[in-house]
Amino acid sequence: MKLDLILRGADILTLEPKRPSAHAVGVLNGRIAGFDEELEGCTAERDIDLGGAVVVPGFIDAHCHTTWWGLGLSAVDLEQARGLEELYGLIEEEARRLKDSPGAWIKGTGFNHKHHGGAYPDIRRLDEITGDHPLYLRHVSGHLSITNSATLRLAGVFEPGFENPTGGAVQRGAGGYPNGIVEESAQQLLQNLLLPYPVEEIIEALDAATTRYAMAGITSFTEAGVGGGWIGHSPVELQAYLQARLAGKLHARAQLMPALDSLHPITSNAGDMHGTGTGRGLDLGAGAGFGDDWISLGPVKVFMDGSLLGATAAVTEDYCGHHHTSGYLLDAPDTYRERVDAAYRAGWPIALHAIGDAAIDLATEIILSCQEKYGRNALPNRIEHYGIARPDQLEPVAAAGIAVTPQAAFIGPLGDQFAQMVGPEREGWLYRGRSLVDAGILVAGSSDLPVADNNVLRALQSCVDRRTEGGRILGGPEECLTPEEALRSYTEWAARATGALADKGTLRRGKLADFAVLSGSPLTAPDISELSVLATVAGGEFTYNQLAAWDGSVPSPANRRTGAQA
Repeated sequence: MKLDLILRGADILTLEPKRPSAHAVGVLNGRIAGFDEELEGCTAERDIDLGGAVVVPGFIDAHCHTTWWGLGLSAVDLEQARGLEELYGLIEEEARRLKDSPGAWIKGTGFNHKHHGGAYPDIRRLDEITGDHPLYLRHVSGHLSITNSATLRLAGVFEPGFENPTGGAVQRGAGGYPNGIVEESAQQLLQNLLLPYPVEEIIEALDAATTRYAMAGITSFTEAGVGGGWIGHSPVELQAYLQARLAGKLHARAQLMPALDSLHPITSNAGDMHGTGTGRGLDLGAGAGFGDDWISLGPVKVFMDGSLLGATAAVTEDYCGHHHTSGYLLDAPDTYRERVDAAYRAGWPIALHAIGDAAIDLATEIILSCQEKYGRNALPNRIEHYGIARPDQLEPVAAAGIAVTPQAAFIGPLGDQFAQMVGPEREGWLYRGRSLVDAGILVAGSSDLPVADNNVLRALQSCVDRRTEGGRILGGPEECLTPEEALRSYTEWAARATGALADKGTLRRGKLADFAVLSGSPLTAPDISELSVLATVAGGEFTYNQLAAWDGSVPSPANRRTGAQA
């Protein structure tokens, strides 16, 4: 038989119990045709010797924001600034660049107050620098933005009778004048001035973002919110994905979570939707799982609380230090119960953003109620982030088969800030690892890009050592995963959590030919983050290939980086 591709001379980690390792793999029509002795007598259009490189299942990022990140690649990178004067300088430089473009937006991404002694930009200074240019600076958490008076004026904030939207706020200083910080759902006031983004612009953002995904070994991802709310970019966002795929500009497989706000009331036969005839969904009854191997619909994304960095995640005990707040839910509990129930009975699995333990309580209650009334869906229900989880919250989640997506990628760049905000008594609750696995909870690896970067190898090392930039082991050694568990979180477990294990997550004959080719084994490397992605293969086609430049070496321990990078 003539195959499309054979990769030989490799250390292949299949993560399958019956054949855990192999040295050659064949591909036909985008799927795995066989391994080793099963390839005897076969030839291939492309027969490539990998020279001892390691092949693992393609990485799956189970929660990220691809369009947001792609659009932000052309914005001012604020992460590099140290001190507000440097930040003001970057904005001044952009204002000079746009001086001949009246009304052009000044956009920036990656602001973190930790780089500025905990301070935020002064709106008066921003007004001096930007003038009439609208300004949109996104905090690294994604849950607050910084803007100027010109933009607030366009958004109607200075109009008589203005009120903060439900689930958000335009913050104000001591005199009542806005201080430029816009948090949570109030960010939609700014987004509404930009929305909807043109489909062509989203396509280019997807091209730029997923090209970089391929460089990280990522073959599949879940986009956590499209089509509505402050997280969506267009009511026809799915069309942008389809056109990107047709144009060859989508370089990883996409599962799209519709934002709850993108669903609308639907009515069908009185016997449908568990005998109610009503629910919340999309037209024609399209639901989770609709699509193909490259683009499909996933669960409905629901924001329930805010962020840990912004002290808006809903917790049962106040944050430490000067915050003196317990965060908040973004809407009334009964509103969540009603709207999520309507989506669930219409057939949608649900993915509830819940970072604080108070939000996790409500998320768990809602999922348990829906599963008890209507049964489980084909795709697992999920709690996104699961950031501050009390010990008593683990068993109910495990028993209900709920998947969670704690971001190990946060630990290096953000872990010290997290620990300071919750204090030593709750530090062990933060973005748990080992305790979740031991409880039997399905843990899916994810980046929440652009909140953290999507360097999967660095995330795997964070799963294993949980080391912050300041040198602490977040939550203690008892929360560390083994290298194999870390790898499974970004492969097999992420595939289970996204309902795709039949096709992805492990390497077996008949599954999709999605591989990451690495310079060494993540199971034995002294530091997984020092490995390199040499190539990425999706459906038997290279989406990234640096094999020709590899000299066969693996970095020695003496050359390893210390600490994590944001």
